[in-house]
Amino acid sequence: MAEPKRKLMQGNIACVQGAIYAGMRFFAGYPITPSTEIAEGSARELPRIGGRFIQMEDEIASIAAVIAASVTGKKSMTATSGPGFSLMLENIGYAYITETPCVIVNVQRGGPSTGLPTKVSQSDTMQARWGTHGDYTAIAVAPSSVGDTITETIRAFNLAERFRTPVTILLDEVIGHMREMVTLPEPGQIPIFNRVKPTVPPDKFEPFAMTANLVSPMPAYGEGYRYNVTGLTHDTMGFSTNRADEIWPKLDKLKNKIEHYTDEITKLRVEMMDDAEIAYISYGTVARTSLQAASIARKAGVKVGSIQLYTIWPFPDKQLLELCARCKKVIVGELNMGQIVHEVKRVLPRDIEVHTAQRYDGEILTPLQLLKKLEEVM
Repeated sequence: MAEPKRKLMQGNIACVQGAIYAGMRFFAGYPITPSTEIAEGSARELPRIGGRFIQMEDEIASIAAVIAASVTGKKSMTATSGPGFSLMLENIGYAYITETPCVIVNVQRGGPSTGLPTKVSQSDTMQARWGTHGDYTAIAVAPSSVGDTITETIRAFNLAERFRTPVTILLDEVIGHMREMVTLPEPGQIPIFNRVKPTVPPDKFEPFAMTANLVSPMPAYGEGYRYNVTGLTHDTMGFSTNRADEIWPKLDKLKNKIEHYTDEITKLRVEMMDDAEIAYISYGTVARTSLQAASIARKAGVKVGSIQLYTIWPFPDKQLLELCARCKKVIVGELNMGQIVHEVKRVLPRDIEVHTAQRYDGEILTPLQLLKKLEEVM
């Protein structure tokens, strides 16, 4: 039996590998630090497997091309960073209302505006949930290592296809640019979800039908099915509507097809929480140093645990409430002025003290800084 393939790989290139494993065959993007290696890797790899890469004139055109490619049946992705993600948001909203699966990678850097192009941040966390206007429910995932980046990119594609929705991967500059040894998954090792196709003939097809699981079958253009795709609020046939009895169900569908399946979407890494009195809650780069800080504290006899959020949105309310039931205090570590901490405060009962460990100068939160915060709150 052949040994698993081990390789030294950069995080951004791991994202490309995960996307191709999941079935990505189209990438459109525009170069921006610190995500450019994802575009470069896609440009190199996709032509070798019959895929297509296009460098567009800007980020607005990039996400538009990705949406169009997905409608034609291709699993599609783009990658950007803060300023480019801001430009994409209107079209991401279009993908939400047209229920078009696609993956958007945001390799976060410091902001606002041009900010810190080569420095790390987690300041786009709320933007991934609330960035585009209107009512919808978002999915966003956050890897914390190069190996995670492969598996979470695959999961992002699976979620996009499963729920007919855009999915954001919240990488950050450190994860995107670090190199680690990874084990590449063998073909078939990780299950791949492909969008459900219609089983009825074209004349019976409703492109946005209200199905039992709220996810409508989606044919590819050119397969004999023709339907209207509009950013206007639409009925089950895809035509715009001003009728309250059609608007209400459509917007409920965008919300409930995610919220009714949060247990399927949520993913956490839980360490040393069985008897924890204090917990670090973190994601992305900070999850690495939080786990190390918790391990050091344990050796000193302090009952500390670590909860890593792989799924940021939808927020894992139920799981956090259960995991922190025995805790007296939690420390939320973030590379921003405080974003996820507000969600943690919303979820946890008021008798659990919620503290923050924040850094937003472009550098990482170190284990020593997290341990110092632990000493302050004890």
